[in-house]
Amino acid sequence: MTDTPNGKRGVSTPDAPRPAGAYSQGIVAGGLLYTAGFGPQHPSTGEVPQGVGAQTAQVLRNIRAVLAAEGLTMRDVVKVTTHLQHLKRDFAEYDAAYRAFFEDPCPVRTTVGSDLMDILVEIDVVAALPGLDASG
Repeated sequence: MTDTPNGKRGVSTPDAPRPAGAYSQGIVAGGLLYTAGFGPQHPSTGEVPQGVGAQTAQVLRNIRAVLAAEGLTMRDVVKVTTHLQHLKRDFAEYDAAYRAFFEDPCPVRTTVGSDLMDILVEIDVVAALPGLDASG
């Protein structure tokens, strides 16, 4: 975790896959935690499960690990962006797996079809840090 002059701070945990390029697992800035887009790789083995449901669950476990590094949970997530390799084919199975990780009120979500590299799903989130005034 490195602080910058503008207050931006990197978040890193061995419980989520290491970055495969020049990016952080997460960044804290302006009272929010932004995660990288995570794929379904297991953090210690690199194994990718079969099927969009299993891949979605692994992606969300990876994200949950980055949130936990900041003392947050999935309840703190306010925005989710999901990329599906096969949007029309896989949406229902993805959504079923996704629902197991979130309670009402669910975060806002954008789900798009994307050309992904040898995976079926990639997800990034934005989570609110404690102390933000939710009343507006």
